[in-house]
Amino acid sequence: MASAALEVEGLVKRYGGRPVVDGLSLWLRPGTVLALLGPNGAGKTTTVEICEGFRRADAGTVRVLGLDPRDRSLRPRIGVMPQTGGAYPGLRAGEMLRLVASYAESPLDPDDLMERLALTDVRRTSYRRLSGGQQQRLSLAMAIVGRPELVFLDEPTAGLDPQARHATWEIVEALRRDGVSIVLTTHLLDEAERLADDVVVVDHGRVVAAGSVAELTREQGELRFRARPGLDVSGLDGAREERPGQYVVAGRVDPHRLAEVAAWCAQQGVMAEGLRARSLEDVFLDLTGREART
Repeated sequence: MASAALEVEGLVKRYGGRPVVDGLSLWLRPGTVLALLGPNGAGKTTTVEICEGFRRADAGTVRVLGLDPRDRSLRPRIGVMPQTGGAYPGLRAGEMLRLVASYAESPLDPDDLMERLALTDVRRTSYRRLSGGQQQRLSLAMAIVGRPELVFLDEPTAGLDPQARHATWEIVEALRRDGVSIVLTTHLLDEAERLADDVVVVDHGRVVAAGSVAELTREQGELRFRARPGLDVSGLDGAREERPGQYVVAGRVDPHRLAEVAAWCAQQGVMAEGLRARSLEDVFLDLTGREART
């Protein structure tokens, strides 16, 4: 545990006597991406803000790169991308990034970073006049320009178009290859599936599931496909027709199981349309519910 980039044990934070974070524990391995998932109000942002040193915990322990999160010596070693803000509204984008870079001992090239994030054309535009997506990308650049060892990314692709989203993913993947540890909060489950080495699902301030994407989706494995309604599924172990024409096959998902389903469909003279394994989104909704939250 001493080598953890981030270690949280029994974390508690209350507001007005109500626990927003209630005994939460997690561990981030060095050089990996940990996705912290949960519905609105689950306690994700509060947890991250405590880890960043912006809030105090009511109970529990937090160690960031082996230190208390409020230790000032951590400042040059971590990068923070908040959901909103973080920049001086009147400064131009290029000026803001160069200012942040000036605080680092060996920063990345700000101009190169702006080009990678498609910000070169707005480098002379003040932060307040940038679009929401441009502000998001500048915030990401500010978080990583100082070559941090650990980065907190809070909803890094919220509001971005597909091109900017994929550019952000590529940067996160490059950071991991360089050995940077990353905590990622996101509502985009495909983003977590692509980027995360480990996933922690939080609801009502508590961890309800943790593991790799493969572990979480395999634990309650299933295959889903569409075919002609009313097929006799008695010959396919674990199969049921969930809705007319919508079939679910429960059980461990592996190449043999895929072959078994395909062979059964061939015997029935049907195509298994849209055949897919259980996704992280399926697991997330089963754990946290399908009702919308505010």
